[in-house]
Amino acid sequence: MTGAERRQQLLEIGRTLFAERGFEGTSVEEIAAKAGVSKPVVYEHFGGKEGLYAVVVDREMRRLLDMVTSSLTAGHPRELLEQAAFALLDYIEEYTDGFRILVRDSPIPQSTGSFASLISDIATQVEDILGREFKNRGFDPKLAPLYAQALVGMVALTGQWWLDVRRPKKAEVAAHLVNLSWHGLDGLEARPHLIGRRKS
Repeated sequence: MTGAERRQQLLEIGRTLFAERGFEGTSVEEIAAKAGVSKPVVYEHFGGKEGLYAVVVDREMRRLLDMVTSSLTAGHPRELLEQAAFALLDYIEEYTDGFRILVRDSPIPQSTGSFASLISDIATQVEDILGREFKNRGFDPKLAPLYAQALVGMVALTGQWWLDVRRPKKAEVAAHLVNLSWHGLDGLEARPHLIGRRKS
């Protein structure tokens, strides 16, 4: 096995174990044993469990961001919402282990941050789309970041729930997410107000 092949093998084994047991529940000994190598081989490639974990998380974050970014191709804002919802649900379905790793609280800092920062990166892209839509509708485009975070957060939290239940089917989940967000956006008040007694 070449060095590159061994590194890839260790990444795949680490990814599986981190998804099943989490960072704390996984040991270098287990990773080495599953790979059929000694512990020093893991240290040689990654410097330890933390290094392996950081590479696994970085790869998964890039994969998810690429899937969401490349999905945003439609011209109509509603279809863009559909595409973004499907991209996240597709990632959860195709890369379940990766998503399980991303949504756990990380015990170590990564070069690309956390799942929350990834969601924030996606929201920044959605913010541009919403900003244009707000401007066209006469709303304050400065509020686009707030709405982008709300929309992306809604999809991300629903994705975390769907990860384990897997019902209803993916297309139905996407349709309901878009229904709530689109019809909420469609009836958006230019100057929203509270109707309860609490005003601050």
